[in-house]
Amino acid sequence: MATGEEIRLARLFDGSTAVVVAVDHGLYNGPRPGFNDLPAVTMRLSGADAILLSPGMAAHVGNAFKRRGAPAMMVRLNWGTQYATQWGYHESRSVPVISAADAVALGADIVLVGMSIKTGSEAVDAENVEVVARAVAEKRRAGVPIIGEVYPAGHEDLSPEERHEQIAIGCRIVAELGVDVVKTFFTGERFAEIAAATPVPVLALGSKKLPEERDALRLAAEAIGTGARGVVFGRNVIQARDPESFLQALRAVVKESVDPDEAAERFGIS
Repeated sequence: MATGEEIRLARLFDGSTAVVVAVDHGLYNGPRPGFNDLPAVTMRLSGADAILLSPGMAAHVGNAFKRRGAPAMMVRLNWGTQYATQWGYHESRSVPVISAADAVALGADIVLVGMSIKTGSEAVDAENVEVVARAVAEKRRAGVPIIGEVYPAGHEDLSPEERHEQIAIGCRIVAELGVDVVKTFFTGERFAEIAAATPVPVLALGSKKLPEERDALRLAAEAIGTGARGVVFGRNVIQARDPESFLQALRAVVKESVDPDEAAERFGIS
């Protein structure tokens, strides 16, 4: 890894684990409760190691990053129909929206590219892999680390076994393509197999908003316990009753191995 990539990646892993908050949902889902005033939202996320943004929002939320010790800025490089769940798309096509170099010019410390495979079309699968490969080549020239997000096509309709298999294969593929970190869904106890077979750190994403905030803390603890090097939570942080307190509890679970119920009590999570 080049020196610039090493320096920027160190901003994510403060110690051995990372807590990332995703606020890029508007890029593919439009307005969502809690996410509409992103300048105000991101100012409340100083406890995160990084904040995942869409490229167009970087200019609006810059104040959250303009200080010593601020979270790292993570910028998404591509858009895919698989994320626009409100419209029932089924082809999972991906297109680049910004280059790694342009993301760095916006202030990015880290960039992220998503990949869906086994879409039902060999041509679409190949195109989606090509998007990742090009992003990896660009990030090397720009000197910025890249996260590969493995997002199985139609993941909500898959059985747990098939979902795990697709994620395991996808994580190895993006690692083989040259990403520095992988972000994907937590698959339960067998997630340890994914972490062991992926030669780069794996971050577990929080997915849907869970009914109870303690459940989200337990998910984080389970993910770390089975080999994840951190978590990427969006709705479970932003839509919490008190996002700042929840983020503190999440940090305690992920970075200090505090029991989820103990962390909930400590930070007033009901």
